[in-house]
Amino acid sequence: MQYEDIKAENLLKIKTLGQLRAAGYEPQTVKQELRRNLIRRLQRKEEVFPGIWGYEETVVPDLQRAILSMHHINLLGLRGQAKTRIARLMADLLDEYIPVVQGSELNDDPLQPLSRYAKDQIHEHGDDTPIGWMHRSDRYTEKLATPDVSVADLIGDADPIKAATLKLPYSDERVIHFGLIPRSHRGIFVINELPDLQARIQVSLFNILQEGDIQIRGFKVRLPLDIQFVFTANPEDYTNRGSIVTPLKDRIDSQIITHYPKSIAIGKKITQQEAHIKEEQEQLVTTNDIISDLIEQVAFEARESEYVDAKSGVSARLTISAFESLLSAAERRALLNGEGKTYVRLSDFLNTIPAVTGKVELVYEGEQEGAGHVAQVLMGKAIRTQFLHYFPDPDKGKKSKEGSPYKKITDWFGDGNTVDILNDATASEYKKALQAIPGLSELVEKYRPEAKGEEKLFMMEFALHGLAEHSQLSKNRLSTGLQFKDLLSGMFTMPSFGEEEDEDDF
Repeated sequence: MQYEDIKAENLLKIKTLGQLRAAGYEPQTVKQELRRNLIRRLQRKEEVFPGIWGYEETVVPDLQRAILSMHHINLLGLRGQAKTRIARLMADLLDEYIPVVQGSELNDDPLQPLSRYAKDQIHEHGDDTPIGWMHRSDRYTEKLATPDVSVADLIGDADPIKAATLKLPYSDERVIHFGLIPRSHRGIFVINELPDLQARIQVSLFNILQEGDIQIRGFKVRLPLDIQFVFTANPEDYTNRGSIVTPLKDRIDSQIITHYPKSIAIGKKITQQEAHIKEEQEQLVTTNDIISDLIEQVAFEARESEYVDAKSGVSARLTISAFESLLSAAERRALLNGEGKTYVRLSDFLNTIPAVTGKVELVYEGEQEGAGHVAQVLMGKAIRTQFLHYFPDPDKGKKSKEGSPYKKITDWFGDGNTVDILNDATASEYKKALQAIPGLSELVEKYRPEAKGEEKLFMMEFALHGLAEHSQLSKNRLSTGLQFKDLLSGMFTMPSFGEEEDEDDF
């Protein structure tokens, strides 16, 4: 039996260096290990990076090529593009357990000892040297680059307390307190937001990436470290805080560019996977595909908006937070009304504004408009876009011989009628308000005949919002909801003298 075929429970029974040699163990680098395990997964047609959606034909193949080439990797992309998630999944390509010299702080390979401690142990005990086992989860180290990170944090420094305790001179390498990178020997080391690392700290990584050794103050220590480096970074034109120094960038073998989801369907997969939905919310609130599409559409509209800084990007966290907020809005309404079940509404979608405003970075024009107004604009555009997937285009309906399918609805509002859709309306109040509009129910029955019950009411409200976004109706914000009325009356209605204007026109 070869060493690779020994099961984990049998490996853990090996306690000494002699037993390890007898089992046929041979040292290999962490990059060789990642390459070997990736090859096995590809040959078995197994999924390599589970839970990563939209990268199947772009980022994942590039990443696999980099691992097969045994390269250090830089994941370059805007915020919320799963860069750190990908780096963490690389740990799954490591062997489940590897042998280390018991008590070694540098995870020394028993057959290729690196530290003074491990060499002394093997010299003293020989084949009886005690062996420990390190799980793959302990071989992954992650460090967020912040301006206060020092060379001592990453590489190490002389420890005066250790020198005094062991009564050793500063010239003895045993007084060195090793930093995070040496302690990640035989593992994966990730530095997040690399441009935030000061230039002088980036310079300290040169030798490690090229020659594999470290330099600590005046010590003549050469440690050929075995580390797979993974860096994450935003594009340099966005990170005002710093950039990657050119010689360091030159030493990173593969730079892989990430991107946002290219379709609504992929965005929905990511949101459904990442959103933290409570069990009681799932039982209480019923959703549909349209509301999920609307949330994803907001992110797509934001990435194209003239108000949003394209260089900063629009994180996938926007849709995740918005979906969680949507369910909470519906849950709150049901709790206030004492309802055991509820169905999502467009008003719930519009109440997710707080989840959107903090996720977009505005340009000057957007700052002038205000974050709240920009969020409303983005949601309006999302409704306008999705509306055309389910109902006829109102602009084309005017020119057709058959006339507009919305004429009965718009005429009713043209007669001076209004409808208030309140955020916390009960199910009966919500139903009564929508069914009071002539032609609205017939419209949904004609174009969305599959919609029944609460879903039909949702489509009726959706049609109202769609008509407002296509300038067929006026939609005004009330303190507790929305009011729909004729477009012209909405334009010419002015508050009476001495009265405060309670409505904020969308």
